[in-house]
Amino acid sequence: MRTRARLHNLSHLPLLPLRRLLVVSRPALWINTVGTLVTGVWLTGRLYTLDPGVLALLLYLTLPFNLLIYGLNDLSDREEDARSSRKGGWQGARLTVAEGGPLLRATLAVNLPALVILAVMLPPAASLLLTVSTVLFAAYSLPPLRLKGRPFLDGLSNVAYALPLALPALALGGAVPWWPLLALMAYAVGKHAFDAAQDIPADREAGTRTVATVLGVKGTAAYALAWFAVAGALLLPVSLLTAAALWLTCGGMAVALLRDPTPGRAARLYPLSIVTPWIVGAVAGVGLVYLLALGLWTGI
Repeated sequence: MRTRARLHNLSHLPLLPLRRLLVVSRPALWINTVGTLVTGVWLTGRLYTLDPGVLALLLYLTLPFNLLIYGLNDLSDREEDARSSRKGGWQGARLTVAEGGPLLRATLAVNLPALVILAVMLPPAASLLLTVSTVLFAAYSLPPLRLKGRPFLDGLSNVAYALPLALPALALGGAVPWWPLLALMAYAVGKHAFDAAQDIPADREAGTRTVATVLGVKGTAAYALAWFAVAGALLLPVSLLTAAALWLTCGGMAVALLRDPTPGRAARLYPLSIVTPWIVGAVAGVGLVYLLALGLWTGI
């Protein structure tokens, strides 16, 4: 009777509509997960694959994975987001107190079963890497670690964005693309710092310490520029053109922020930061697809 009562109560818990879940998952940023996986497929020497495990990964890295990343982040940052003028639209949701419980349940409901299924479908190494990525994203937002509030660890934990690049190689039995993987890790650390510069006033008011609140806008711009320089250097053994594209776009916006180091300037540059994966990815993708079509690329 008690079990039946619990199930009855659960069935009447409020749910968030799909449209709201999509807003929380920030579809404009799905390129960071889906695009990374697709690039990883190309780096194995294939234009595409019909491998069930990789296709399941592709599906998972859309709404479910991004709901994990940004849903947990929005739940933890509700106080900061309430003070942020950029939240409440495509740059991130502004949650109400009543949405907290339903969002957490929805995030767990779409992620836990998917991770179990993927653990069955994927080789152990790929499953382990995916688990590491999900744990890092959860640790970034949730206590007791809450890495977002631990300066420098907050950005370093964002290497989780790069890990899907290696998943196709591990799933298909290929070689891990180490140079692009390390370059993407460096890029992710730099981009996290750069994007955090615009939130310095809100984070300081909320008492949240981040790499940006510690370094200030100018220091954060220099810190991000250093990571972008490293990322481009790591791409040189793979593609000079892609390295140049990264230096010009990411390095250029970091230099622009150095010249006018204010949160307002960082906010105006943020749309460019959002599209840098598209720009650099397009340059890399066109060259890579060309080599694959000619049969000159067989993977790293």
